[in-house]
Amino acid sequence: MPELPEVETVRRGLASSVLGQAITAVEATGRRSVRRHVDPSELGVAVTGRVIVRADRLGKYLLLGLDDETTVVVHLRMSGQLLIAASADAARRAHTHVVLDLHDGRQLRFVDPRTFGEVFAVAPGTPRSSIGGLGSLGPDALAVDRRAFATAVRRRRLGLKMLIMDQRIVAGVGNIYSDEILHRARLRWDRPGSDISAVAAGRLHEALVTVLEEAIEHRGSSLADEQYVDVDGRPGAFQHLHRVHARAGQSCHRCGRPIERAKVGGRSTYFCRRCQV
Repeated sequence: MPELPEVETVRRGLASSVLGQAITAVEATGRRSVRRHVDPSELGVAVTGRVIVRADRLGKYLLLGLDDETTVVVHLRMSGQLLIAASADAARRAHTHVVLDLHDGRQLRFVDPRTFGEVFAVAPGTPRSSIGGLGSLGPDALAVDRRAFATAVRRRRLGLKMLIMDQRIVAGVGNIYSDEILHRARLRWDRPGSDISAVAAGRLHEALVTVLEEAIEHRGSSLADEQYVDVDGRPGAFQHLHRVHARAGQSCHRCGRPIERAKVGGRSTYFCRRCQV
């Protein structure tokens, strides 16, 4: 699933290429991709003729602001891609479910093989608290206050991995980056938040920001399936710098001990037993 660094990479691509573009037509052939609308045509009615003026992000959500204050929300979830095509004649990838025509002839295409992702329009003036998914999000991981983060983590007995993946506490971290953050902070994935000191919580916050910023610098992580790509269809490169994630049996870069794997909530967790306590 694309996490904050991948979504931020897509956001930056959109900000540099589609701002000022009017949406001239919308094609929504994937009913699940626009499931928040009663009828798929509602998306086109809401955005056709409007100009894209902002490209924002909150956690793993992309937010395209239009000139009438409508917001187009895009959530990539597990396999979604948001791609810019040079023209309407450019070959479409399989599982292209939503297409936005732009006034310069290009298209913005939402591709999603597993159809867990979605695209929907939010009317002007709609409070964020009323939008399912967005309303329950905590502060963005790149903007969360250090002291507030430490307090939120240390007051809970849940394991640290599940804590930093809880989107209500901090928005944007998922399975990949939780592993990398915890290794950088030298903390075990299953250690209760209430068990760590204020110093350790501060170290965790520092690792959170550092890892995410480094991942953004390398345009995110594309794993073996390469389902994540940027708006130009290019994979990320941060996977080559992972210290623990998907490296079971390989040597820890810090101490040399083999990286281990555990199952947590149906997901694989990677860690170093010696470095992380």
